[in-house]
Amino acid sequence: MLIAFSVTPIGVSESVGDLVAEAVRVVRASGLPNRTDAMFTTIEGEWDEVMAVVKQAVDAVAAQAPRVSLSLKADVRPGVTGALEAKVEHIERRLAEQ
Repeated sequence: MLIAFSVTPIGVSESVGDLVAEAVRVVRASGLPNRTDAMFTTIEGEWDEVMAVVKQAVDAVAAQAPRVSLSLKADVRPGVTGALEAKVEHIERRLAEQ
C-alpha cells in the first residue's frame, strides 16, 4: 500500500519546518520506500508497518508541539509492490510519447 501523509505542528512558531523534518527523519529511518515533496511524504509497505511509521512520525512532532494535524491518503492494493516508483514512471512514459 501507499500512504501519503502530512504532519503539521500547531501552536508553535510560524516556521514549522524543523518539526516537520523530525517526522521525515522517522520515515527515512524506517527503511521503507519513501518520497517527500513540498506537500506530502509517501511511504510504501504493508498496512501495519506503514501505519506504525506514521504514528511514530506524529509522535516525534507531538513531542515538541502541543497539537498536531495529520492528513492522510491511502492506496490499498494488496500484493502490489514497487508502486511508489511505477506510478511516476508510467506518467513519465506517457508524457514522453507526446
